[in-house]
Amino acid sequence: MEKRDYYEVLEIDRNATSQDIKASYRKMAMKYHPDRNPDNQEAEDKFKEAAEAYEVLNDPQKKSRYDQFGHEGLRSMGGGHSGFSNIEDIFSAFSDVFSGGGGSIFDDFFGGGGNRRSSRRSMAQRGSDLRVRIPLTLGEIAKGVEKTLKVKKSVVCDDCNGTGAANRDAFQKCNVCGGTGQIRNVSRSMFGQFVNIAECSNCSGTGQIITETCHSCHGQGRVQNEEKITVNIPAGVEAGNYIPIRGRGNAGYRGGDPGDLIVVIDEKEHDLFERSENDVIYQLRISYPDAALGRDLEVPTLFGTESIKIEAGTQPGTVITLRDKGIPYLNSYRKGDQKILINVYVPKKLSSKEKATLKELAVSENICPLRKDNKKEKDFFEKVKDVFF
Repeated sequence: MEKRDYYEVLEIDRNATSQDIKASYRKMAMKYHPDRNPDNQEAEDKFKEAAEAYEVLNDPQKKSRYDQFGHEGLRSMGGGHSGFSNIEDIFSAFSDVFSGGGGSIFDDFFGGGGNRRSSRRSMAQRGSDLRVRIPLTLGEIAKGVEKTLKVKKSVVCDDCNGTGAANRDAFQKCNVCGGTGQIRNVSRSMFGQFVNIAECSNCSGTGQIITETCHSCHGQGRVQNEEKITVNIPAGVEAGNYIPIRGRGNAGYRGGDPGDLIVVIDEKEHDLFERSENDVIYQLRISYPDAALGRDLEVPTLFGTESIKIEAGTQPGTVITLRDKGIPYLNSYRKGDQKILINVYVPKKLSSKEKATLKELAVSENICPLRKDNKKEKDFFEKVKDVFF
């Protein structure tokens, strides 16, 4: 059977560091170890394969040869390298581990050896992220805005500087784990000696206990308070966008790093405008005479007022576009447009004079549509305009 690429076996790339190689092998050895996969030939094969890959890639000379010439290059080295023939060969290659010696990856993995570094946890734990919502008007969204928030959150306790202890002498070594933060249970199998390592429940893996907690934070290293935080919001955001502010969330436990503040954007409903992606919709109501005769008008935008021309004969539903008067695109110089939707106002209540005038208008020839060359009808509209509007 053709050998697989060693980097593929350990699921790493060719630029992996020695720490990356070691960490990946740990993962593979744990997953496919025979004690965890009894009577599983496939797992045993992958365990041997991972051990072989690690044995090569962890050796600088073999790794260099393998990178240049592949598996053939290893065969040409003194003594050759053809892999492990059975599971006993693997454990034999690392026999110093199971006998309590140091120096191999199994020292770190299974807990053997006196030279292994302590994996004691720190007391500190990262603080949780905090989420707040900011409602913005379309005007603020169109121009960008700076907001100052008052955020209720956990902050570092000033009295103990985040340690959770009453003073610097209020710590002592855990008497259960001896300060290592770990409890070890040794067992033996046909493959050798194994050490099961568990976190010490007495000190939560820190190796230390606090003999006297801070009276202000009761050992937490943090207290509740309110903080003012300034947020710069760029133009063009929309509802659901969020801005992460690193390190401004809740303070960590016993001096841990703070979490992040996540600012989520909401949009307020506008009295005049509707948003359609980056365009702004404005509904303009005009009179029937204005629609028929035409007129110059001032309309509002998010950036001030603009003059528009209502052409004679403008129909209901006509859309007039004001270029670049909409919402800017986020992190761009582009802007959306303002779309002006024309509606013609029809009065619901009329005086007797108004009704009579409209009846006179209704009998005019070809009143709908209005003939552009009919000067008499246009003159009549100019007269009735003042009556109705």
